[in-house]
Amino acid sequence: MLPTPEKFFLTAAAAEGHDHLTAFDKALLEAGIGNINLIKVSSILPPSAKYTPDLVISPGSLVPTAYGHIVSEVPGELISASVGVGFSTDSFGVIMEFSGKCTKEEANSQVEYMLRESFANREMELIDMKIKGIDHKVEHIGCALAAVPLWY
Repeated sequence: MLPTPEKFFLTAAAAEGHDHLTAFDKALLEAGIGNINLIKVSSILPPSAKYTPDLVISPGSLVPTAYGHIVSEVPGELISASVGVGFSTDSFGVIMEFSGKCTKEEANSQVEYMLRESFANREMELIDMKIKGIDHKVEHIGCALAAVPLWY
């Protein structure tokens, strides 16, 4: 059984590469999470998790992470990725991620909408949220990435 994460942060970055994987890898590096092993998780923030924006995680660590990304090889295309965390008064939080062919503002708006809906679906009060996004105009092969790494 894995321990429950106690810390988290939001990050977003974009980059170019010579192929899809290297564009994704460079975006991870730009986001500050390129030297850890991401374990993709779904959408629940543990109740005790604290926002820790300056968190440093050792290279090679296995890190539960909710993330969204998009890669495009269409020069001039605008791509974006966004993540958000919604907070309740006394319970767990919810994480939402979005990526698409749109502006950062549109991606952030979509994440906000999904957070509000997810809290309504759970009949929980949404008291606050943090959202982070990025957009990128593709030059050759570009990647936009947004993530919420969780740590212990």
